[in-house]
Amino acid sequence: MSKKFIRQKEQREKRRIARERVNVLFTLAERVFPYERELANRYVEIALAVQQKARIRMPRKWKRRYCKRCHSFLVPGVNARVRLRNGHVVIKCLNCGHIMRYPYIREQKEKRRQRTDSSP
Repeated sequence: MSKKFIRQKEQREKRRIARERVNVLFTLAERVFPYERELANRYVEIALAVQQKARIRMPRKWKRRYCKRCHSFLVPGVNARVRLRNGHVVIKCLNCGHIMRYPYIREQKEKRRQRTDSSP
């Protein structure tokens, strides 16, 4: 095997391990949040560091569960406010006041498409 192939294989393995670690850290943050919020926030910071170091994308499942400014773990109704406004989801961190907006137009279009397909 060539050196290039071995190096690519190592990189894939590193990224796979990093994805697993990010998942584990976020699930730990989810479990520990009701008891120790600071520890949950620390888990998020470690997960972000792992993700940056390995140069992987944050899984969509976890991407919206932390504040982009203060890196605190967000739980809707506890330290985050979630609202639906004109085609986007508005999440407000109640720790620092940062507002994040995520469009959900794709979901609306899909629902509309299903409605037109099913109607006679």
